Amino acid sequence: MTGTVYKSTGSWYIVKDENGQFVNCRIKGKFRIKGIKSTNPIAVGDKVEFKLEENADEVNGVIHTIQDRKNYIIRKSVNLSKQTHIIASNIDVVFLLVTIDNPVTTTSFIDRFLVTAEAYGIEAILVFNKIDTLSQEALEEQMYLQAVYSSIGYQCLRVSAKEGKGIETLKDLMRNRVSMFSGHSGVGKSTLINTLDANLNLKTAEISEQHQQGQHTTTFAEMFDLNFGAKIIDTPGIRGFGIVDMEPEELGDYFPEFFALKDQCKFNNCLHKEEPKCAVKEALDNDELPWSRYQSYLQILEGDEENYRNDIYKNDDF
Repeated sequence: MTGTVYKSTGSWYIVKDENGQFVNCRIKGKFRIKGIKSTNPIAVGDKVEFKLEENADEVNGVIHTIQDRKNYIIRKSVNLSKQTHIIASNIDVVFLLVTIDNPVTTTSFIDRFLVTAEAYGIEAILVFNKIDTLSQEALEEQMYLQAVYSSIGYQCLRVSAKEGKGIETLKDLMRNRVSMFSGHSGVGKSTLINTLDANLNLKTAEISEQHQQGQHTTTFAEMFDLNFGAKIIDTPGIRGFGIVDMEPEELGDYFPEFFALKDQCKFNNCLHKEEPKCAVKEALDNDELPWSRYQSYLQILEGDEENYRNDIYKNDDF
């Protein structure tokens, strides 16, 4: 039998089969996927083949094959740098939820996520959430960030689940597609999904008053069928986003605004650092590119994980 993994708890997998029935499955032995060293051999979104087995109490399945993935989102653990984790697979579009001040989403986090989406060929859209809570200063920051990423070519949405703003536009972008919601804990993923389809009634939690940090509400990644013809993968809050297996020479290719200038650099293998006649550096000096993006680029290029840790929340550990 074949099916799609809707939830993974680490040892058991909930698989929806071809007939729309959900089956609890486990894996037999160890899966080794060529080219990927991951803490989780099977991810939500995977297409799998399994066999049913019956015991006295229930019918379960045993997964024996993972079909080829169209794509996947993978990250390196910030604390366990040698371990990687596949967040989800076979995604049509990923929505990164961004909040300005409750909690803060840093540009370094945004850029690391976007680089990974670019590297694995997944469309990424930024969703500026909780716009109803913004002070004038925070609103100006949000509009500035929206202008920065829109100028690069990323689609940006402004959304308020509480007031219903931007919801219909978001639904239109999700219909007939497999979407993934991601972001820090507390950015409102579960609340937003409940607004999209109230039948789900996902658990939500308030932001910590003392630390302005999110509380974990989603423990495992899980896929849901929404009532307007969309599938959504909800993910646990991500503390940090470590980049996986990316060569220095290719990193700039995943910054679209850098890639657009690449052929104007003197050297084909320009790293946009100290090289002479670098088109990227010239554009930065002329204020034609955002410096925040370049700072993120250097941080990733130089493997500066220590400074990156200072930018992310200590309560998020996924």
